Amino acid sequence: MSEDKSRQVSIRSNAPAVAGERAVQSLGGARDFVTVTIADQVFGIPVLEVRDVLRPQDMTRVPLAPREVAGVLNLRGRIVTAIDVRCRLNLPPRDEGEKGMNVVVDFHGEPYALVFDSVGEVLSLPDDSFERTPPTLNPRWREVSDGIYRLDGRLLVVLEVERLLNFAKSNVAA
Repeated sequence: MSEDKSRQVSIRSNAPAVAGERAVQSLGGARDFVTVTIADQVFGIPVLEVRDVLRPQDMTRVPLAPREVAGVLNLRGRIVTAIDVRCRLNLPPRDEGEKGMNVVVDFHGEPYALVFDSVGEVLSLPDDSFERTPPTLNPRWREVSDGIYRLDGRLLVVLEVERLLNFAKSNVAA
């Protein structure tokens, strides 16, 4: 447990946040995001929600799991459920043999690895550039988005981790 806390502090020390205030995402009019990519689309995860970034990992499939569950992996002796974000966003599967990068986040006190094609850099984006999720965005993406930023002709879709991982509710409705 102490290893996890020290890792969180080291990851978060680059973010402009007050120690002990996990919910603080904005100081000085900007928010920091870890950028990730799926099928040439850039997404952002609030940096304060990221515990770890992992290289491609071997995963064990879980029989009868929802289709979004890519499997489980071992993170320092702890079993972590891996979620295929491509599947969650209704995008075509990754090419055979390609493994994605993993971004580890917490959801209800448990670690989850979100599998993306690649992980980019940390961007600090001004609050005044933030826009609400447009109604023209893919409905599945709108369901898990907190908003967007327009970056040099590209769209960065901000992912809300809690909604992204709350897929059991959307599977029941489907």
